[in-house]
Amino acid sequence: MRLVRENSDARRVRTAAAAAVGVLALTVLTTGCKVETVGTAEPTTTATKPGASPTDDAKPGGGQASPSATPSRTPSARPSPEPRTLMSTGDRSKRVKELQARLRQIGHFDRSPTGYYGTTTAASVRSFQGKRGLPRTGRTDTVTWERLLAMTRKPTAKELDPPTSRPAAKPDARCMTGRVLCISKNSRTLSWMIDGRVVSSMDVRFGSQYTPTREGTFSVYWKSRHHVSTLYDSPMPYAMFFSGGQAVHYSSDFAARGYSGASHGCVNVRDEGRIAALYAQVRKGDKVVIYW
Repeated sequence: MRLVRENSDARRVRTAAAAAVGVLALTVLTTGCKVETVGTAEPTTTATKPGASPTDDAKPGGGQASPSATPSRTPSARPSPEPRTLMSTGDRSKRVKELQARLRQIGHFDRSPTGYYGTTTAASVRSFQGKRGLPRTGRTDTVTWERLLAMTRKPTAKELDPPTSRPAAKPDARCMTGRVLCISKNSRTLSWMIDGRVVSSMDVRFGSQYTPTREGTFSVYWKSRHHVSTLYDSPMPYAMFFSGGQAVHYSSDFAARGYSGASHGCVNVRDEGRIAALYAQVRKGDKVVIYW
C-alpha cells in the first residue's frame, strides 16, 4: 500500500515536471517567432528614411534614389520665349512715330517721324539692333523695344511732330502776300503761308531729272481727296493740282523710302497728318510758288 502511494506521488511529480517543460518549450517557441518577425522588419526600417512613403523615391528629394535616377529628377531648363514682334514693315501708328523719334534721339533715324514703318525705318532698326548685338531683323520686337526705351526718353510733342526735318527756306518774295503754298526746291520744304505768316511747314520731294517739277507761280485749280493717277495708276491722296498733271499730294513711297526715290513731277509730302490738315485749309485759286 505504501509502495503504491509512492509510485503515485512519483507519477504526479513527473507529470508536473513534464507540464512545466512543455510550458517552457511553448514559451521559447512563441518568443522565437516574435523575434524572427522583428528581425525581418529591421532592414526595411533602416533602408527607409523616417517619414518617407513607399513612393518617395519617385519624388524630388524623397527617399534614396539610385544614381541612374538622378537626371530624371533634375528639372530641365525651360527655353526662353521667342521675342514678340510689336512693329514691322507696313505698320502705321502713333507707336511707330514714337519709335522713329526715339531712334532719332540716338542718331539712328535722320528725318522727321512719319508714323509709317517703311524700308527706311526697318534699316534704322537694323542699325540699332546691330550696335546692341541683337539679331538684325529690322522688326521691332519686345527685346529691341525694351532696349530702346532704356536708352532714350519719352519724345516731346515737338520731337514727334517737327515742322520739317531741315529748316524751311526763307520765303520767296512772291509768297509774302495772300494765301500761298510756298515751295523751296533748295531746302525741300513747303510752307503754307497766309499774308506773310507761316501757318505750317513740311518736307517735300520733287520729280527726277527726267520728270522735273515745274518752277514758277501757279494756282490750285482742282482738289481730289482720293485721287489715283490715270497715267501711272498710283494713288495720289490729298491731291491739289497746280499745273497740268502735277499736284501737291501725299506719297506713301516718300514716307517709306525718303529721298532715295522721286516723283513723276508732283510735289510729294510724306507726313499724312500734315497734308490732311493742309488739304482742309487750301482753296481752289490759292497761289502756288515753286522756286530754288
